[in-house]
Amino acid sequence: MNPGPRPANSPETHAGNASADLLLGGRVSLAQPVSGYRVAIDPVMLAAAVSASAGDSVLDLGCGAGAAALCLLARVPGIRVTGLDLQINLVRLAGENARRNDVANRFLPMVGDVAKLPPRLAPASFDHVMCNPPYQRASAARPSGNPARDTANREGEAGLTVWIAAALAMVRPKGVLTIIHRADRLDDLLVALHGQFGDIAVFPLWPGPGVAAKRVIVRARKGVAGPLRIAPGLILHEPSGAYTASADAILRNAAPLCI
Repeated sequence: MNPGPRPANSPETHAGNASADLLLGGRVSLAQPVSGYRVAIDPVMLAAAVSASAGDSVLDLGCGAGAAALCLLARVPGIRVTGLDLQINLVRLAGENARRNDVANRFLPMVGDVAKLPPRLAPASFDHVMCNPPYQRASAARPSGNPARDTANREGEAGLTVWIAAALAMVRPKGVLTIIHRADRLDDLLVALHGQFGDIAVFPLWPGPGVAAKRVIVRARKGVAGPLRIAPGLILHEPSGAYTASADAILRNAAPLCI
C-alpha cells in the first residue's frame, strides 16, 4: 500500500476545485488542488528532517497548501509554524488545512514573496526555516502550460540564492535551515550557503539500492562554523518497488529522519 498522498472520501472536493488527501497514514488531511502541483513525498521527508522541539518557531518558505507544515506539526507537539507562499489560492487552502487538522492556533499561513519578505515577519526570529523551493532553473525548463504548476516547479525572478537569502534573514543566529532539493543542484545550493551557514550536513535520498540519488536534504546552521558532512542517507525503495521499512516509518508513521 502506498503511504503517500491518497484520496480521502474521494471524490470529495473543496473550494477552488481541491481534493482531500491523507498523509502520514491518515494523521494529516490535506486539501490540495486537483490540477497543478500535487504533493509527493518531498514535503513529508522535509518535515521529517526538521529538528524542531516543543517551544520552537518554524518558518516554512513556499508552504503551498501546508503539507510540510502539517506533517511537522503532527510529529512535534508544542511548536508554531508560519507559512509563506506567493500563490493566494494555496495560502487559502493552507488556512483551511490548518482548521481541518485542528492546528489553526499553531499554523499561520500568509501571502508573501521570498524576494520581498512581508514586514510583519520579524528578521532573525525563527528557530528553524524549512523550504522546498522550485527545482527547475527558469532557463532550463519549458513552461508546462499550467501556471500554478510552473510557479511551484520553475524558478522565477527568485532563484535559489534568493531563497537562501530569505532563510538567512529570518532564522536566528545558530538557528537551523533545512531544505530539500534536486541532487544535481547540490553545487548551487552549497555555493549559496557558503560563508553564511556552517555545520552543513548533506543527506541523500536514494531511490533504490545502487541507484543515484535524485534528491538531497541539506541541513545547516546560521553563523556556525563546522565542516561539511555527507550523511549515509536513506534508501527509499526495495528492489520490488515497495518502500523500505525506514522510509515507510517516516511516510506512514511520522518517524523523524535523523541526519
